[in-house]
Amino acid sequence: MKIKQVLSALEQFAPLPLQESWDNAGLQVGLTEAEVSGALLCLDVNEQIVDEAVTKGCNLIVSHHPLLFRGLKQISDADYVQRCVIKAIKHDIVVVSMHTNLDNALDGVNWKIAEHLGLKDTTFFAQKTVEGIEGGNGVIGNLPSAMDAQSFIELVKRQFHVACAMCNELLRRPIHRVAICGGAGDFLLGDAVEQGADAFITGEMHYHQYFGYEQRLQICVIGHYQSEQYTCEIFRDIIKRECPGVKTFITEVSTNPIYYL
Repeated sequence: MKIKQVLSALEQFAPLPLQESWDNAGLQVGLTEAEVSGALLCLDVNEQIVDEAVTKGCNLIVSHHPLLFRGLKQISDADYVQRCVIKAIKHDIVVVSMHTNLDNALDGVNWKIAEHLGLKDTTFFAQKTVEGIEGGNGVIGNLPSAMDAQSFIELVKRQFHVACAMCNELLRRPIHRVAICGGAGDFLLGDAVEQGADAFITGEMHYHQYFGYEQRLQICVIGHYQSEQYTCEIFRDIIKRECPGVKTFITEVSTNPIYYL
């Protein structure tokens, strides 16, 4: 199995036209004609990740967040991005990233979050069609049974292994319908209200966005990394299904740069 076949399978699942205009999903570094020796799956690419790929004998890294967002004017040891490029090329490792195309894809990042919460009747909201491909910035679904706000927040914290969540005041009505946008999703708050959501889960929000939703919507912000931590499961399942025989490894490295002290 060649690396380009794995890349093709990933892009069929999450077509590149679904990515946002500012994004840089797809091939990041390397040549894809080589046979794949193994795929390391991660959220971010840093030097520890490249080292882990070398140790595990993987010549393919599949990340959620792109290593390269902007063009490089030099390739030196000036920052971790450039060092990662050098190290990947030195070890013949290909780096590919599935970012907002995977966020916006059917059964993508937000659907995985919904799965871990046990939501039912999940569907897109803030839906979009790009070049005939259906997608959406978020998903919305129903809890199996309604629950009070405190119990709902405890459920989210437990399922995503977070010590604390950033929330607005507790909703004084039962929560049943839940809207989701992994990563930075405060731009969807209005859409969530319009879709009849009782609660909205995202990874990060600007301070002023918390105002004005009191008793309209239970906001629950759990951290960018935490909200997308299960993305590697999507990569693993795609490769196992479409590229049988390719070894996959979910990274053992936490690339979350934020410490809670």
